[in-house]
Amino acid sequence: MTISLQALSDRQAITDLIYSYCRSMDRMDRELGYSVWHEDGVADYGSIYCGSGRQFVDWVCEIHQSMTSHSHQISNILLQLNGDRAGSESYVTVALRFNHEGKLKQETVRGRYLDRWSRRNGQWGIEQRIFVVDFEEIREVATSSIEGWGRRDPADMSYDVLSLSGKR
Repeated sequence: MTISLQALSDRQAITDLIYSYCRSMDRMDRELGYSVWHEDGVADYGSIYCGSGRQFVDWVCEIHQSMTSHSHQISNILLQLNGDRAGSESYVTVALRFNHEGKLKQETVRGRYLDRWSRRNGQWGIEQRIFVVDFEEIREVATSSIEGWGRRDPADMSYDVLSLSGKR
């Protein structure tokens, strides 16, 4: 099987957008989140949310404000390309920590992003995402003596490293 350079480039561009989506959620970076979606893209998260993909980014950023921490992990990305259109399935694990009635809780959701992509004006973006929940759990967690130092905003030190500015 021979894969063209264009197909390799397209696959990498879409994969980078999938990773960027998770980063945008964890850093609550709205602009980065918007960049993954076409302006008319639709997000279908079942009973959680259904509507504009870009408005979903806003909604998540608001909801995550009340949480103590969160992390989105992606694996098993499968892609099918057809010219300026593509489909992907990405496995996702989302861990959300929050305080409830004086106790630290963690909700862990394992599911899949089923995305329809298109290239418009040379840029790939999501036209439609369906989020499939495979299973989830909520449990109480014990606090650790190690406090995380990552930030949930663009002040996180990763922005300096990834910009290659060398500020830190």
